[in-house]
Amino acid sequence: MSEICPRCGLPKELCVCDSIARESQIIEVKTVKRRFGKVYTVVQGIADKDIDLKGLTKELKNKLACGGTYKNGVIELQGDHKSRVKEYLTQAGFKAESIRIK
Repeated sequence: MSEICPRCGLPKELCVCDSIARESQIIEVKTVKRRFGKVYTVVQGIADKDIDLKGLTKELKNKLACGGTYKNGVIELQGDHKSRVKEYLTQAGFKAESIRIK
């Protein structure tokens, strides 16, 4: 017998909680200059309760071929990857209209 999702009540195979959570996020992508002139791309606004941010961080680092980390609900990537992050997030199921680049 298949497991039932506690949030939506559907079987795990038919669960839509993850896709609904991805569509309802308002994500902000910006660059920040840190010590010694290093540039970091910061992704914030993703709710960590609904989406696995550690896994998303790992996927972004592999896709963009850069280093980075996840701290306090914020994903930090080394380098300027604003446009490429938006492309990847839209492929991952986030709405393009909800991703703001600053």
